[in-house]
Amino acid sequence: MYQLHYYPGNASFAPHVLLREIGAPFELSLVDRSRNAQKDPAYLKLNPAGRIPVLVKGDLVLFESAAICLHLCDSHPQAGLAPTAGSDERAHFYKWLMFMTNTIQPDILMFYYSDRYTDDAEGGAALRSAADRRLVQWFAMIEEGIDPAAPWFLGREYSAADAFLLMTARWGRGLSTPPRKMAKLRRLLERILERDAVQKAIAAEGVEGPFLGG
Repeated sequence: MYQLHYYPGNASFAPHVLLREIGAPFELSLVDRSRNAQKDPAYLKLNPAGRIPVLVKGDLVLFESAAICLHLCDSHPQAGLAPTAGSDERAHFYKWLMFMTNTIQPDILMFYYSDRYTDDAEGGAALRSAADRRLVQWFAMIEEGIDPAAPWFLGREYSAADAFLLMTARWGRGLSTPPRKMAKLRRLLERILERDAVQKAIAAEGVEGPFLGG
């Protein structure tokens, strides 16, 4: 059985959704950020970086949200959560997943935790503003890449990229131009939100209020 160490609405959300899409047995283990539990010695043995999530199954201990998502896709190919390996569609799947985790997520961290990136007491506001500008640009790139005639992010088939996009779009709800304000992106996000696995994950985590802000 899988065990997912999570905190509501954090980077554990996409893996949580995928576990429900797959239908594999799993249990949730809350890492209570309100008391900084991600820095507890027991948790640091699982993830020395002290970040959420961690996926455990038997001897496997895996951190990094995108890595967990890829592992779940590969371990459960019958769920159809990633395009066929070696295909052009799979290449684009990697491209967008890496763009979200390598480009969007670092700027999300700078947007919300700008004080961590400078020793200048006055510098945090400038860093946050710059991160906001970049994030709006990054989400606009995704908006541009969406085919309005296709039901899902990559086209005809739902994939882990959709779950990851929903997660990152939630983090962008406080931007000067949040993802929900971009027409094609909003329609796609609303469609993803309707999925049963997504609604069950939201309910299980107790995420309150409009998921994408409002």
